Amino acid sequence: MSTNPTTSSLAFSSLSLKEELVKNLSSLGYEKMTPIQAKTLPELLKGKDVIGEAKTGSGKTAAFGLALLNKLDVKKFRIQSMVICPTRELADQVAKELRKLARGIHNIKILTLCGGTPFGPQIGSLEHGAHVIVGTPGRLEEHVIKGTLQLEHLNLLVLDEADRMLEMGFQAALDNIVGRTPLDRQTLLFSATFPDQIQSISESIMTDPVMVKIAASEDQSTISQMFFKVGSDEDRLDALRLLLLDKQVESTVIFCNTKKETQQVAESLHFDGFSVLALHGDLEQRDRDQTLLRFANKSASILVATDVAARGLDIDSLDLVINYHIARDSEVHVHRIGRTGRAGSKGLAYSLFSDKESYKVGLLEDYLDAVITPEPLPSLAVLANERPQAKMATIQIDGGKKQKVRPGDILGALTGDNGIKGSQVGKISVHDNKAYVAVAKGALKLALRKLAKGKMKGRTFNARHLTV
Repeated sequence: MSTNPTTSSLAFSSLSLKEELVKNLSSLGYEKMTPIQAKTLPELLKGKDVIGEAKTGSGKTAAFGLALLNKLDVKKFRIQSMVICPTRELADQVAKELRKLARGIHNIKILTLCGGTPFGPQIGSLEHGAHVIVGTPGRLEEHVIKGTLQLEHLNLLVLDEADRMLEMGFQAALDNIVGRTPLDRQTLLFSATFPDQIQSISESIMTDPVMVKIAASEDQSTISQMFFKVGSDEDRLDALRLLLLDKQVESTVIFCNTKKETQQVAESLHFDGFSVLALHGDLEQRDRDQTLLRFANKSASILVATDVAARGLDIDSLDLVINYHIARDSEVHVHRIGRTGRAGSKGLAYSLFSDKESYKVGLLEDYLDAVITPEPLPSLAVLANERPQAKMATIQIDGGKKQKVRPGDILGALTGDNGIKGSQVGKISVHDNKAYVAVAKGALKLALRKLAKGKMKGRTFNARHLTV
């Protein structure tokens, strides 16, 4: 399949997706497609069979999930789609991601059918009906044979991590399940590797499939991950300080799992002299917007955030992501660390974990198909290092688009007649009634004087250093 090299930067809004799906994607902060999404979704939405060869963490779940949800007719309360996964953990993760993607669709029912859980209650759930089934081969085959799972209305079938299912000896079960589905269904097969067995199974169950392969250079390989083991929560905060002082970078995002912890970590780092901001759901919208703006324009070097608050966080060059705790699920972990190392640049991700989180590390090892070995923490000697500080400061101007203020006017007012240098001016953001400009910290006083005395559009606007 020939693909335009710029497709990986396409926005989801460019696809022929249902409006409620696009709106929800935007609220989740999913603006641009990953390479696997950009290459498969246009074909999937045309109804074609697709084979996707890509590593876990490439965004394939959202790719087939969006195709599945776009095709779904919620008014018809019957099983229309089914995703088969090799393990219960992966099935749970896929179902969770599908529910997240489906938030804009009302009355949708997604049911998981996996081994290791009682059979009886699953029969009851199936009797109540569902739109989408996510399950493991053994349990799905059992339901199909007993007649409790009816697949005559199925129009989309997904085999996720097909290579692992074959490695685990599920070929016969897959044959049995697929043999009971309609021939005119759409079939999607995702696999991290492509052994001969996959070739033969695809030939027997797919119709003229489009083959999409994502090269290693297009996946998460630009991100270097390191894991550090800690004891108590007090040790965790000490470890965080050591890492921040050892690896001094321009911009770091620290992810916490709760709002309370986000605030506590930010306050503790601030007390210790770091240039830090907190971003969580308890902040007023205006404060959230200003926090994001100040971090994006380099007026703060560290942002401590929850996953929800960081949705839509679009920072061009994020040097480091630190997971204060391992994320609650592996998809979130990959999404978090994917914020660094963008546009082909090298990214760095640190994760702290304790004995209590060892099970999460185990899930991550399966998910990333990698062995995780803890690294030694930096020596205590780094505590003597200076705290990293932001290079810029933000000025708020009480005039914006409605007052006809443009970025060029602000730049001119700052740099004209013995003003500051153009190289000392950073990002300029103009809103309806306000504008914000980042200037080098050393030039802040002169910049404020220039704006106080100078004129834009024939008038003087109030300007102040934005600190809170």
